[in-house]
Amino acid sequence: MSSGSTKPYNSFEAAQQQFDAVAERLELDRPARELLRSPVREYSFSIPTRMDDGSVRIFRGFRVQHNDARGPAKGGLRFHPLETLDTVRALAMWMTWKCAVVDIPLGGAKGGVVCDPHDLSLGEQERLCRGFVRQIAPNLGPNVDVPAPDVMTSSQHMLWMLDEYETLRGERLPGFITGKPVGMGGSLGRTEATGYGVVFTIREALKELGLRADGTRASVQGFGNVAQYAIELFGQLGGTVTCVACWDQREQAAFSYRKRDGVDLAELRSVTDRFGGIDQARARELGYEVLPDSAWLEQEVEILIPAALENQIHRDNVESIHPAVKVIAEGANGPTGPKADEDLHSRGIFVIPDFLANAGGVTCSYFEQVQSNANYYWARDEVLGNLDLKMTAAYIAVSDLARRRELAMRDAAYEIAVTRVAKACRDRGWV
Repeated sequence: MSSGSTKPYNSFEAAQQQFDAVAERLELDRPARELLRSPVREYSFSIPTRMDDGSVRIFRGFRVQHNDARGPAKGGLRFHPLETLDTVRALAMWMTWKCAVVDIPLGGAKGGVVCDPHDLSLGEQERLCRGFVRQIAPNLGPNVDVPAPDVMTSSQHMLWMLDEYETLRGERLPGFITGKPVGMGGSLGRTEATGYGVVFTIREALKELGLRADGTRASVQGFGNVAQYAIELFGQLGGTVTCVACWDQREQAAFSYRKRDGVDLAELRSVTDRFGGIDQARARELGYEVLPDSAWLEQEVEILIPAALENQIHRDNVESIHPAVKVIAEGANGPTGPKADEDLHSRGIFVIPDFLANAGGVTCSYFEQVQSNANYYWARDEVLGNLDLKMTAAYIAVSDLARRRELAMRDAAYEIAVTRVAKACRDRGWV
């Protein structure tokens, strides 16, 4: 996916810039600003890993705990060849606000390993997962910091990590990690949760804008777990996705795949690898137009769903968004750069900010954590029903504040989240 900018984009600087603006509006005192502007703890470490050929490779791992005043830190672990500590810092900060805006008793954390799982066998990935846990185990736990899957990690990775942690501790602790396989402490509905949560917020936004879901069109960036389930539920509401963009591992580039009368989710899944990469040749055979990466942004649709990586809508491409677009629902973390965000606001495009739109994942992770700790598991309908209630309540609270104070949705969401976290820090006597 493209990044586009003359100056290298830094996710953490962008996250801090967003926080600084909110802190100024809220008139936070200096100690609170200094505490919330940076992580409370961060870990950077090497992970020696035995490869299949007998050699040893050293991978770099990170875990950042931004804030845990409201509860144990919570956040995903991603495998990515371009992972950086600053990216992880930004994601951890956004997790703090995400947990706070949906009002669940968790703080924010994130982890990353600099690697490309495409180039690693399953055995090498397992040894890397176990090595990650061995390096950071004293600083993780059900009541301390609870990891989860993220970019290019899966329920299998989580299960290997859980097994290593339980081996080290000598006890069963399924609440140590979420995103586990169902039947091994995982929650029904967890796989769908983030994508469904995005669509729950889209549904509420369309009501607010006086638009019907059936008959609306969307274009989606990404075809991983979030994007696929967002497409599924959007279709169930009567909407049509006409374009999907994703990474092509063979070509080492991203492309957009378009069918004007609507993509067929089952059809596209049949030509997709486990990392969400679509086979270009097979997609052509199924009648899809293969377009440049940026084409997903230029489609004549009412809704855009960026569900890939950070900084995908930026100052160099924001003007290419079609005038028909009414709503952008940020399924990814930090997909919109600060300058682009200003432009979208001036154009009257309704943006559902990332830490509200994609909070379904961490909300359902919280449900899984509760179930694991209690050793009592809920039915799928109960999980998704509770998720809908949580996401809808959070959306309405943000929307009400935005209307009352004449704020953008992102600003309103930040004010709610930062106020809750700052209050927890003050109540604990930290600031």
